[in-house]
Amino acid sequence: MQLLETFVSELPAVEPALPWFALKVRSNFEKKSAEILREKGYEEFAPSYRSRRYWSDRVKVIDQPLFPGYVFCRFNPNHFLPVCQTAGVVQVVGFGGEFAPVDDLELASLRTLINSSVPLFQRAFLQVGCKVLIKRGPLAGVEGILEEVRKGFRIVVSISLLQRSVTAEIDSNWVTAIQ
Repeated sequence: MQLLETFVSELPAVEPALPWFALKVRSNFEKKSAEILREKGYEEFAPSYRSRRYWSDRVKVIDQPLFPGYVFCRFNPNHFLPVCQTAGVVQVVGFGGEFAPVDDLELASLRTLINSSVPLFQRAFLQVGCKVLIKRGPLAGVEGILEEVRKGFRIVVSISLLQRSVTAEIDSNWVTAIQ
């Protein structure tokens, strides 16, 4: 017993990962604020999707922010001033004067969606519907809300703190319900 306690006390201390927070940013400053945060040494995440824009003489594919006006950043909430002083950052999202961390599982699911080849679309936040887990396909492991459409299904992945969602079309055989 004494030997085990000595061994455990000699192990290096592992710091827990810093929480993710949503930052409210100025209009059209998502990319710039994320870039400056990255240069300052912060881990940031500004999710975007490809969108077609039509003009009278051409069609162009551009990157649009999935959550306009928001950027995610991982930082110590006790040392938030450098984050708030970043160009374009308006405030850290919170409630009652306290910063509200974003759920790590929600951000992990969002990253999986973005890194897949599945087409993405912005979606209004949903509170109703069946929560599902995708078991197969390129989105395996993603949790979200299932909604039915005419020819198949869509998964909706939400960031509760921002009350924003993203939807992707999936095969109905890929999902199982979560109780």
